[in-house]
Amino acid sequence: MKKQPTNKAITILVLVGVIFVLSLIPNGSNNSAKQKATQSANSNSATSVKTSDIQPGYYSVDRFIDGDTISVNMNGRSEKIRMIGVDTPETHKPNTPVQCYGPAASAYTKNIIGNQKVRLQADPMSSNRDKYNRLLRYVYLPDGTNLNAQLISTGNGFYYPYFPFEKAEEFSKLQENAKNTGKGLWGNCLPTQNSRRGYTSNSL
Repeated sequence: MKKQPTNKAITILVLVGVIFVLSLIPNGSNNSAKQKATQSANSNSATSVKTSDIQPGYYSVDRFIDGDTISVNMNGRSEKIRMIGVDTPETHKPNTPVQCYGPAASAYTKNIIGNQKVRLQADPMSSNRDKYNRLLRYVYLPDGTNLNAQLISTGNGFYYPYFPFEKAEEFSKLQENAKNTGKGLWGNCLPTQNSRRGYTSNSL
């Protein structure tokens, strides 16, 4: 006849079982927490990479060259930025006199940017640089204003359609409105269109 386990033996067996089960719980919990933390880190890493690819950074302007060209401090070096799709009257072009509204357009760009940093955005239809090795970009102010478009809409610059870019139709309409309402150079100068070089802004 088999002996029945004593109460003491049963108690010991129960305690051993409880201790064994409890010893497993923290490890499982820690493993689960580690897995969640790893997944979260991977997710955040993927998000930051994606965001940095889509959102260009903000840069300080270190020189205002003229209405449609600025220089920014990019990773410790100066880069000239030529604004896509807009052409302001000349102020510094060699062998070219200062054109009507050129100084006003330059002052407008300098005043509207001020001490703010600007965001730069390329256009998939445009080349990265022009023949003068300037970066071709849309220039955005911190409030989201597209300065290229703003120059055209206020009559400080001409729509420049001689190279392809995505906002060509929008810029064309902005110029038509500025022209019809006599804004900026349209009411103060005599613009003459040249099929190869865009507009020349002559004085009245």
